[in-house]
Amino acid sequence: MTKYFTDLFIAGTWQPSSNGKRLPVRNPATEEVIAHIAQAQIADCLAAVEAADHAADSWAAAAPRVRAEILRQAWQIMHAEREQLARIISAENGKSARDALGEIDYAAEFFRWYSEEAVRIGGDYRLSPTGDKRILITRAPIGVSVLVTPWNFPAAMATRKIAPALAAGCTVILKPATETPLTAGAIIDVLDRAGVPAGVVNYVTPGSSGAAVSAMLHHPAVRKLSFTGSTEVGRILLRESADQIVSPSMELGGNAPFLVLQDADIADAVTGAMAAKMRNGGSACTAANRFYVHSSIADEFTEALAAAMSDTKFGPADDPANELGALVSIQERDKVATLVDKAIAEGAVAAIGGYIPDRRGAFYPPTVLTGVAHDAPITEEEIFGPVAPIITFDTEDDAVSWANSTIMGLVSYVYGSLASAMRVAHRLESGMVAVNRGVVSDPAAPFGGVKQSGIGREGGFDGVGEYLEEKYIAVAM
Repeated sequence: MTKYFTDLFIAGTWQPSSNGKRLPVRNPATEEVIAHIAQAQIADCLAAVEAADHAADSWAAAAPRVRAEILRQAWQIMHAEREQLARIISAENGKSARDALGEIDYAAEFFRWYSEEAVRIGGDYRLSPTGDKRILITRAPIGVSVLVTPWNFPAAMATRKIAPALAAGCTVILKPATETPLTAGAIIDVLDRAGVPAGVVNYVTPGSSGAAVSAMLHHPAVRKLSFTGSTEVGRILLRESADQIVSPSMELGGNAPFLVLQDADIADAVTGAMAAKMRNGGSACTAANRFYVHSSIADEFTEALAAAMSDTKFGPADDPANELGALVSIQERDKVATLVDKAIAEGAVAAIGGYIPDRRGAFYPPTVLTGVAHDAPITEEEIFGPVAPIITFDTEDDAVSWANSTIMGLVSYVYGSLASAMRVAHRLESGMVAVNRGVVSDPAAPFGGVKQSGIGREGGFDGVGEYLEEKYIAVAM
């Protein structure tokens, strides 16, 4: 039987909320309540901050190798228990068994990557141009960090923040989405068993996220906020961070264009489109949201994509044959359905899908829409579901202009000859571009966007830098 961690984790101990209240967690595939988690009060969240503050000096002083070995041990535990952890994701998030296993492997890799980076945090030492002093640059942990994660990748978004923070020597408070707290709790248990000292990692699940996060951001000990979520909430948290000048890292919404140029290999483009669109059922900020296809190959591409989508089996994660699971909630399913219904009412045609299935659970079928205008509402919102709207273009300039006509700029996808794709890639306004491939994320690469898709980077060499501050020491000659 799968074990769920349903209490708060503060100062190294699992404990109920201060008033004993609990919140239900539902399986979106069955709509059944699978657990009740502690409903953290503001006092609990502030107690977590105090615990992190109390542990901050000793953790910052810990040898890099000590921090590295704990992170390495966490990676080993996650790798060994990947199937159990994946079951927790599927149970509360609804994603397929395949997607859940893929997420655990991806999430665990952040622990391994930053176990290696923990011992490579550098500095600088040089003679000043005037020759009157030595310039010494050191890097120190920024301090107590509040980490706020979304429901779509409950394991990976947690490890992508926790791992670099711990590697840098910061203590943390993790606040996961209330839809998917059980995965986050399991990650905290992994870190506890890996040997993280008491107070270094804390975990709270408030019912009112806004009030709780605001209270933590106004605590004088908090120096860092790392948030993944919607641009709308990101704007609010940026304003909240300003009051105490808390350093913000923001990974916000996306509206990823997928460009299929005239000289693209259509079979490869369809394979990439399936990966870019259907990973996690489309519930990803990196999911391809708008498909711009050259008019000369649009019919062939659409037919092939519709066929591939039609072959995708959907249903509960307990059947390994199902490649597409449920969306995280009925509310999220209905949001996707509303976007599709509105597009069809405005003239789009559903080549496949486009309806709410007559079955229990938050399911929505793979859907391909044709006849979509480049400025249709469905191209301006993040769909977060298995829906592919196809827009045709005639010139490369149009494709680039339409792709860039959004306030978002997280990731773009381009398929074409290497020369054509690279030419277009340099013109796209996004923090990441995938050229002739459908997946861009990698723990070893910087992840983040431009425009209103975020501030800062996670992953890669840059990720640990978000949790460090530079100090300049002038040394007399």
